Amino acid sequence: MDTANKNIAESAFVSTKIEEGFYVLKFQNDTVNTQVFERKIDSSFIQFHFNVKGQCKFLFNAGGYELPLAEESALLLYNPQRDLPLHLNLAPDSWVVSLVISIKKFHALFSKEASYIPFLSEENRDKKYYKETAVSPPMAIVLNQLLNFNLAKNIKELYFKAKAYELLSLYFNRTENPDLEQCPYLSDEENILKIRKAKEIVIAQMAEPPSLQELSDEIGLSLKKLKEGFKQIYSDSVYSFLFDYKMEYGRQLLDTGEYNVNEVGLKLGYSTASHFIAAFKKKFGTTPKKYLMSLSTNM
Repeated sequence: MDTANKNIAESAFVSTKIEEGFYVLKFQNDTVNTQVFERKIDSSFIQFHFNVKGQCKFLFNAGGYELPLAEESALLLYNPQRDLPLHLNLAPDSWVVSLVISIKKFHALFSKEASYIPFLSEENRDKKYYKETAVSPPMAIVLNQLLNFNLAKNIKELYFKAKAYELLSLYFNRTENPDLEQCPYLSDEENILKIRKAKEIVIAQMAEPPSLQELSDEIGLSLKKLKEGFKQIYSDSVYSFLFDYKMEYGRQLLDTGEYNVNEVGLKLGYSTASHFIAAFKKKFGTTPKKYLMSLSTNM
């Protein structure tokens, strides 16, 4: 697997070849200035872009057209009639992960499910296809794992390949039209903003999250609409989303080496270390202690 790295001050661009016709691109801008990243991509490739955090925009036609991508959003780009070179403007403290896969390889992966993927159908195969969707909690976890891995060198190739395919499968693990017919009130932008506010509230108060009724009252949306809307936008229930978020945040805190298991558990709202250990094992299949030991042996 080929990996190319390019650093600009505290910004970084890493291109990792998973296999022929399939690449993972990572863009991280930890500077105080907007950074510009460019890469040639021809019309034989499909592009999937994931804004993990911060602000970014894609430029086309020599800067004549701009397409912003909001935080925690994904953008699919495909145009078989013309090349779509990557020109990414990345704001300070922003991270983007991209998958670039050839249409030939993509067809091979989904040949049996071509009717499920709109742009693979016969009537659409020569049409351009642009689609923006929300990043689901499972996708967010995989994206963070791609950005913050700490592994022995001999298994990085396998790990990246597994995570790239996992991210691709999670992207398509949703109904193609989940919106108006199933959940009419999500056509109202105000309701969508309320659901996103609910997510921000539970994250900010993860140690002592509000009840669903308290959350419903705070955002001004009925309990039914809160539960159904959250499921539609984030593909998960409120507390299942929060559990996944807390475990991933806890894992990142352990990675820093600045906190012990008990301290991390307290930060996440667990009254005892044993409760945090049980939750961590449920999520990752190992205890925090064994996880920390694996980090030290792979350094």
